[in-house]
Amino acid sequence: MNPQEEDRAVAKVIDRLAEKFPESPRVRIEQAVHEQQEALAGNPVRDYVPVLIEHAAKNRLRSSAAS
Repeated sequence: MNPQEEDRAVAKVIDRLAEKFPESPRVRIEQAVHEQQEALAGNPVRDYVPVLIEHAAKNRLRSSAAS
């Protein structure tokens, strides 16, 4: 996955999470996603990064919605 494809995939992740968590401000969703993206930045295999980002951000948004 090249950087442009990854950026498009991450943008789609943000859109999906915004639909799934309408009570969360979009800026909070973007922050959670971008923090997860930074955490995975050193990973040499990039193909699954968007999936990993979405999973981690979803868990984070769920836990913040529960509190």
